[in-house]
Amino acid sequence: MNKAQDSIQQALTRVSEALSPEAGLVVVGGWVRDHLLGRDAGDMDLATALMPADVMRRAKAAGLKIVPTGLQHGTVTVIANGHGFEITTFRGDGDYLDGRHPEAVLLGVSLREDLARRDFTVNAMALPVEYLSSPLPNEKIVDPFGGKSDLDRHLIRAVGDPLKRFAEDGLRSVRACRFASQLGFEIEPETLSAISMRLDVSAKVSVERVFVELTKLLCGRAPKTGLQLLAESGLLDLWTPELRPMIGCTQNRHHLFPVWEHTLATVGFAVAEPALRWAALLHDVGKPPARSVDAAGGVHFYGHEAISLEITQALFTRLKVGRVFTRAVLALVRHHGTHPTDEWSDSACRRFLRKLSEDSLPLEQWGLFRMADQFAKGFGEAEKKLEHQRVMERLRRLAEAKPPLNPSALALDGRALIKLAGKHGGPWVGELQKHLLEAVIEDPDLNTVTDLQRLAQEWLNT
Repeated sequence: MNKAQDSIQQALTRVSEALSPEAGLVVVGGWVRDHLLGRDAGDMDLATALMPADVMRRAKAAGLKIVPTGLQHGTVTVIANGHGFEITTFRGDGDYLDGRHPEAVLLGVSLREDLARRDFTVNAMALPVEYLSSPLPNEKIVDPFGGKSDLDRHLIRAVGDPLKRFAEDGLRSVRACRFASQLGFEIEPETLSAISMRLDVSAKVSVERVFVELTKLLCGRAPKTGLQLLAESGLLDLWTPELRPMIGCTQNRHHLFPVWEHTLATVGFAVAEPALRWAALLHDVGKPPARSVDAAGGVHFYGHEAISLEITQALFTRLKVGRVFTRAVLALVRHHGTHPTDEWSDSACRRFLRKLSEDSLPLEQWGLFRMADQFAKGFGEAEKKLEHQRVMERLRRLAEAKPPLNPSALALDGRALIKLAGKHGGPWVGELQKHLLEAVIEDPDLNTVTDLQRLAQEWLNT
């Protein structure tokens, strides 16, 4: 046990002692699942047989700080040794009428009843806190619905009747696919079938919550599995119907795989970072509407990059994605079709660096995405890797020289140009800056006051 874990354990011991043994304090949900899988576990969710008022009274008597964070749901936060623990009274849920939240919460039920209301068996286990430091705590895990067995079988299975589970909360269907991606599991057939039968409930979930779940799915260890489950269950058509035309869309000789399979491979090759994974998913979404076949049978996708940008923007607008994140993904999609070669001149490379700079797209980020896209074409991986390394080494070398890539990097600013011209400012200043920037990108040594004054004067005299 490291120092951080030891500190948490000591804090948890204080909380447990304050609430007394009859509190039946347990760790529930995802922490138990991740503990059994040997994964880094996140925050602990604690549950107790005590009512919230009793939790607050006993914690306060023990000198612990309390925050009534969610009394309507039976939740109190207790702070010990600087660590906060959310403690929720064992509860049952009333009817779900909005497809997301129970109309009422019933406190004071048994632990088994509390676990029975949870979504999947792998999340419906509990571990009494007194056994957390035990050498073999797994034997003490409360597992009434076979969660440990499903973990061993790499299976996501609903607790009880899956039709009832998905009728209660429409987000659970997306979460099932997300857990399959994050854990590399399959969804149990009856559970998967129930997702398709409860799409009307899923449709009630806010797009913001769906976007969060889809992002977690894309950043999982097996995003291909998660995306295929979305397509098989019907959730793909419900939330991202723009992706469906990619399935079955064949490509040309530059790709071994059809568009959808290439997309899945690109997502898998991309670093598990949200913008990269979303860009991987959407970079070729414009190919189906752009697809054409010439007289010789050749397949083309002229202008698909621009169409992919339009579709991505429309999709993100519908999902209410933030502007900063949208811009980051759009920049990757916009430049995914640019492939510098050994034949490019240094000035052409600098112009490309300028375009990346204008989109606030770091060179290394573009490089990571390009490599994933190239590898996902399905052939020549070794050659593509060497070629990519050459391209990146050259672009890095040119970027490290810090060439002027925007007007603010010019040795003469706008005020100096106005003074040199001896006239009022106007649109001409921007045109002149653009002219000068082109000149110094062609030859960075020209970025001096003397040379720029000469070039500016020549432009002003034409």
